[in-house]
Amino acid sequence: MAKTGDRTRAASGSAVDTVRFALDRASPVPLYYQLAQQLEAAIEHGALAPGDLLGNEIDLSTRLGLSRPTVRQAIQSLVDKGLLVRRRGVGTQVVHSQVKRPLELSSLYDDLEAAGQGPATHVVRNERVPATADVAAALGIAEGAEVTLLERLRSTHGQPVAYLCNYLPPALLDLATERLEETGLYRLLRAAGITLHSARQTIGARSATAEEAARLTEKEGAALLTMQRTAYDDTGRPVEYGTHIYRASRYAFDFQLLVRP
Repeated sequence: MAKTGDRTRAASGSAVDTVRFALDRASPVPLYYQLAQQLEAAIEHGALAPGDLLGNEIDLSTRLGLSRPTVRQAIQSLVDKGLLVRRRGVGTQVVHSQVKRPLELSSLYDDLEAAGQGPATHVVRNERVPATADVAAALGIAEGAEVTLLERLRSTHGQPVAYLCNYLPPALLDLATERLEETGLYRLLRAAGITLHSARQTIGARSATAEEAARLTEKEGAALLTMQRTAYDDTGRPVEYGTHIYRASRYAFDFQLLVRP
């Protein structure tokens, strides 16, 4: 089994020079895929941070003993995933690691902050609107009754991750736009004495419309993850109904599956 390993920083001084690679040339797994997987792991675990430069393909191919097309294919696969970006006059640069969210009753803001992703929020709408049939059914109110509508764009490292649309009973609490841009919705609910207890949630996927693509800096037709959730407090009262879309290139749900006894 032939392997390539290196922890020595080369003269180029790129961040990737500190990453150890182990490429198995006897493996049936293509070398470009092995390299791409190891680069992705380095990004995910913080060995390569947002803003780090990878250096040029010639240096990396020489260091690892790989052909330039192999290195180019590995890098392009991560560019396609949104983990790397090629910048004219700068080179190939790390953008971010994909957010992996545990499937539990938590807010996107809390999950991003816990992952060190530096969440930022722009409130697009914060107003009272009549409840549609779907919203009314989720919140247990009459169709046409007034609800608070929140639409927010959530970003990390200056890049959009999700567009969040939430509906709440208007008497629940006062939600100032300034506070919504400083912290997460669930934190504001907890601060108001509301104890979140459970939720019903549906996860799906579809292609981005032109409007959604523009909001999320994606191409029209790009893959989106979708989530619908109704959250309940400890009395069983519906306190929030959300319909969210996430960039599949930057976001994933993480499941743990157990066998029933």
